[in-house]
Formats: sequence, structure tokens, C-alpha cells
Amino acid sequence: MASVDFRDNLLGISWVDSNWVPGLNPGNVLEYFSDRSNPFYDRTCNNEVVKMQRLTVDHLNQMVGVEYILLHAQEPILYIIRKQQRQSPTQVVPLADYYIIAGVVYQAPDLGTVISSRVLSAVHGIQSAFDEAMSYCRYHPSKGYWWHFKDHEEREKAKPKTKKKEEPSSLFQRHRVDTLLLDLRSKFPPTFYQPKPGEKPIPVEVKKEPEPPTETVKQEEREQATKSSAPAPPNKPPPEKRARLQ
Repeated sequence: MASVDFRDNLLGISWVDSNWVPGLNPGNVLEYFSDRSNPFYDRTCNNEVVKMQRLTVDHLNQMVGVEYILLHAQEPILYIIRKQQRQSPTQVVPLADYYIIAGVVYQAPDLGTVISSRVLSAVHGIQSAFDEAMSYCRYHPSKGYWWHFKDHEEREKAKPKTKKKEEPSSLFQRHRVDTLLLDLRSKFPPTFYQPKPGEKPIPVEVKKEPEPPTETVKQEEREQATKSSAPAPPNKPPPEKRARLQ
């Protein structure tokens, strides 16, 4: 692979002659561009031949080779000069464009250079983003991967610490209380209830179980007394031991 001479890449340099800047116009801009100290000017071009022979610029159409023409002029600030290869009076091949802004000469980049520069800038930005992301990545065999951001720690420290609100009771306590209340309600039913807030309470009719007659109560007491006064059965003596016959 042949080595690339970076001196051939003129996109990163500029040229200016301050003595010409105040009097630049479309009539003398080509003469200003053809200065020998200008690195963008090719001395082997047809313009140099016409200049040495003291001919007019119109003779460039009858020659073959490299030439410079004034492509566009916007006085007094902008001039565009094109470098082209003339093959016939009617056929030319553009080679490069140069623009002069306030007397400073620059080479206009071609489409391939613009795309290459944009792609290189995008790839550099993506690579920088990946490098920065990898600097926040952490790994531990027991925890795995996680992100460790310094800004997150600073925000956590800057946040005011809020105390967690303690619940007045747990689910187990509430369930036990509800069970006790239902038990008390069944044992001691309410005597009044209020249909709607603000209305007068209405008494509740409590059905009382009928009391047994006094005669049956007395008979049950007598039966219990007779059972308690009955003599206990006598204890049997243990059986006698008899001798075994041999």
C-alpha cells in the first residue's frame, strides 16, 4: 500500500495576502489567486501560460489542460474559483473548487471527504459513549453486573432523608380485633341502632328465651339430690389365694 502524503491534503490550510484584500473585485480575483505564494495554485496551468504570453482569458477555451475560472462572485465578500481539466472547447472536467471569503482562500471539500468526516465524527462520538458507559459498569461474582453512577450517589446524599411512617397496627392485629368485636357483639347485642347518621336511634327488640316453670326446676333439683344421697356400692374384698396342687 502506497504511503499517503498529507501535504497533498489542502483542506486544513488557508491562504491570504492582506495587501490585496481591500481592492478585490471580479476583475482581479484570478490574478490574486494566481500569486506564487498561494499553495492552491498550480503553476503548470493554462492560466500561467496565458499570463506569460500576455493574452486574454478568452484564449483558455482554445487550449487543453488544467485551468482556473471564476465560477461565482458575490461582491465584496465571496468569490468561488473552479479548477478544471479542459479537454475541448466545449468539454471540461471539474477537479476542485476554492472559495475566497474576505480575502482568505479555502479549498471546498468534496462529497467523499464530507461523508467521511461526518462518519468519523459519529463513530468517535459513539465510541466515546461506549467508553464512558463501560466506566460505570461494575461486576461481582455474587451480585452480577450493575451500574455505578457518581451523580446518583450525590443525588441520594442531597435528598432529605424522610422517616418511614409506621403503621398503627398490623394485619394480624386488625384481624384479631375484628374477631373479638364480633364475639362481643354476639354475646351483647346492641339495644339501639341508627339507620342513617343524624336520625333518631331505634330500639332493638331482643327475644328472651322462655323461663322453665318452677315445678320442673324443683323436680330437677330433687333428682340431683337423690343421686348425691344414694349409698355408694360396697367395696368387694380381694379374691383369696388358693394353693396350687402339685
